[in-house]
Amino acid sequence: MVVIVGAIIVLGAVLTGFSMAGGSVGSLIHLSEFVTIGGASLGALIVMSPKKVLKDLFRGLLQTVKGSPYGKPTCLELFGLLYAIARLVRQEGLLALDAIVTRPEESMLFKQYPRIYTNHHARDFVCDALALIIDGTVETEQLTQWLDEEVRVIEREHHAAVTAMTKVADALPGFGIVAAVLGIVVTMQAIGGPVDEIGYKVGAALVGTFLGILMAYGFFAPLAGRMEALGDEEMLFLRSVAVAVTAINDGASPKDVITRARRVIGTDCRPTQSELKQLFG
Repeated sequence: MVVIVGAIIVLGAVLTGFSMAGGSVGSLIHLSEFVTIGGASLGALIVMSPKKVLKDLFRGLLQTVKGSPYGKPTCLELFGLLYAIARLVRQEGLLALDAIVTRPEESMLFKQYPRIYTNHHARDFVCDALALIIDGTVETEQLTQWLDEEVRVIEREHHAAVTAMTKVADALPGFGIVAAVLGIVVTMQAIGGPVDEIGYKVGAALVGTFLGILMAYGFFAPLAGRMEALGDEEMLFLRSVAVAVTAINDGASPKDVITRARRVIGTDCRPTQSELKQLFG
């Protein structure tokens, strides 16, 4: 919702300023310019991006509109889940995690925390991390290294999608110039015609440059920045899980597990001490 509001503000400011200067909004609507710039941008994106990057980019764009799934409510549920898992390990041992890890979709423990249960990416990461400690033989240093490598892989894949979006944003002004040059070519073909017709065609050509620059700096570059911010929030979430699982493997108490995991979460999502007290008593 925030992204949509921001986009409306950008477009509204541009069109309002144009109208205040005496321009007609209708003169900015030229389908040929949209087709040229949009088609060229889409084609370039397909050429430079593997299939997985395109899928991640599409999911990332949807996420920017829907908002982050790793906000404070989700973090509170995560801490509740981790606390419950730490207690289970304390009471029944690490082997009690086997049923949770192998069949998380059937686990009543996961179902108590719907934001984690329905987020397959987060749920799978928790299960994969717990699977590393079930046999009780992994060393803390080795476990930390394994989880850090896993987070780095996810982070690298996320940055690939952000980079693709950034490159499209960088290319849009150039595609705008291409559309403008094509418009000038069309204008030169009608150079002997009426002045009104020539003026119309020159205006249409200049709209191409305008659209390219506006789409680059008003929409695509901000979207790339938003995707990167959401990705950073997700990485903090996953690192918090990694720290908690490492603490469980070390035999830490449930409260100590949560204390360690809490330090990694961003301050905007980090629960206060009073909120933790309400959760765990």
